[in-house]
Amino acid sequence: MVGYGAIVARESGPRLFGAGVLRPPPKLAVPERLGAILREFETLLAEVRPDVVVVEQAFASRNVQSALRIGEGRGVILAAAARFGSAIVQFPPAVAKKALVGNGAADKTQVAAMVAAALGLTEVPEPLDATDALALALAHVLRAPARALPRLG
Repeated sequence: MVGYGAIVARESGPRLFGAGVLRPPPKLAVPERLGAILREFETLLAEVRPDVVVVEQAFASRNVQSALRIGEGRGVILAAAARFGSAIVQFPPAVAKKALVGNGAADKTQVAAMVAAALGLTEVPEPLDATDALALALAHVLRAPARALPRLG
């Protein structure tokens, strides 16, 4: 499963464009799941047309198999975004958490609440994989120079 979140950066503040997850059927073998993620993400890129794609930077995992699966998924997303022509920014998860919550060790529910507040939403977007993606996009906007406010994905 790959969470995504798209925001539009405006002078009046960032606004939600869309969010969700890409969820290939779990019964598929790994190559077929990666292919399904690629197709869904390319469709999403064509719809959203992001100037910038912000991706969670790779991190060490205690579970080697999980780390490999995450790395494979990241590779698909990075390659598709590069092929599409979007600028690619990568942040460690702690950077997005610190930018939004002020604490790089904040839990997912704290991050989700701050994402909702930053976007002026009355409800927290679901699932939490989508709010994690929105947090990355918001962190990029918060760190970006005021001169350039691109549409983000």
